Amino acid sequence: MSEASGGKVAVLAKIPTQPGKRDELVKALEAAIDNANSEAGTLLYILHVDPKDDSAVYFYELYENQEAFTAHSTSDRFKEIGASLRDLAGGRPELTILTPVIGKGL
Repeated sequence: MSEASGGKVAVLAKIPTQPGKRDELVKALEAAIDNANSEAGTLLYILHVDPKDDSAVYFYELYENQEAFTAHSTSDRFKEIGASLRDLAGGRPELTILTPVIGKGL
């Protein structure tokens, strides 16, 4: 199946928030967006909120391949950003790793 998408890797990430801290977390995550914009293999890195639930924020991420995802998730800058969110996040992110199969934009 990964051949259908050229080896791309997608990630759905749910980051729980501390009560009442979602807007602050969204603002702090601008650094993560800036970082992703500089990563050649990061194709999409989109932050979402659920207007009916302020207990989490969500990312949809799309990487050129597994190596690009690994480079993103193990970079020193990514680790620094994660550490800076401790007072805003309500726990560790829940990650779902997916293999894109078919769709517009692939």
